[in-house]
Amino acid sequence: MAESWVDRLVRRQGWLEPVADAAQGAVGGFYRALGRPGQSLKNVMHGTVPLGHPLHPAVIDVPVGAWTAGVVADYVAHFTDRLPTEAGDVALAIGLAAALLAVLTGLTDYHDTFAHERRMATAHGVTMTVVVALDALSLALRWWSGDGVHPLAVGVSTAGYAVLLGGAYLGGHLVFGIGTMVNHNAFAEGPEDFVAVGASTDFAEGELHRADAAGMPVLLVRLSGRLYGMAAVCSHAGGPLDEGTLDGTRVTCPWHGSIFCVVDGRVRGGPATFGQPLVSVRETDGTVEVKLAQPLH
Repeated sequence: MAESWVDRLVRRQGWLEPVADAAQGAVGGFYRALGRPGQSLKNVMHGTVPLGHPLHPAVIDVPVGAWTAGVVADYVAHFTDRLPTEAGDVALAIGLAAALLAVLTGLTDYHDTFAHERRMATAHGVTMTVVVALDALSLALRWWSGDGVHPLAVGVSTAGYAVLLGGAYLGGHLVFGIGTMVNHNAFAEGPEDFVAVGASTDFAEGELHRADAAGMPVLLVRLSGRLYGMAAVCSHAGGPLDEGTLDGTRVTCPWHGSIFCVVDGRVRGGPATFGQPLVSVRETDGTVEVKLAQPLH
């Protein structure tokens, strides 16, 4: 597949790398400094709990909607008498207040990006930072300067909205083009009837094993003599869970540290927000067979 123009453009921006190093270091340092409460907060910001779904895409609708309404209100107030000028001011302020949560959730997801994905995320973040700065300047001009500068303030927020459209494009490409925070098991295919994946003796107690179930990689773990299984591909970024670490019933992904329960497939720690597809396991005459516990499609 030919590389898109936006990928080529962003890939050439070498200055994004030191910015990314500093930003990811700051985000990681912030959460580490908070200790265990920091991990809990990070799970909330990812959307791991309580949503079980990425939080950032949900919260960005509020500032984008408010800023859109604000730009429309500004021009309606300027060219007609149907709205007071304060309508656009209030919408702009609401957008900035909501943007705080959007920034926090976005930076949290950003902390676990890498390579070209990280560079694209950095470009998106820098662009949206410019938007927030322009809108904050516009609000300051509206509220702490005379009426004579209101047209200038409207021009500044209009420029911010134009930059917002570019930043939104980069964010959309990050999700839909690169797959950031997309469930990596969404298009998985697995057996709906039992298929053999090995002998019982292949699966020792307390060890992580990867097996092929009719083309679907599955993770099998024997706990207290019983075999449990789920998809071996981490839902967050596709990491190999069989290369992770096991602590009781919890397996930690080696790539970004997402934690899943091997008994029920649920996420116990982010950045993952989606659980793992489970497989039913049976042992018959020394042969281990698995099938999807529930259809995926």
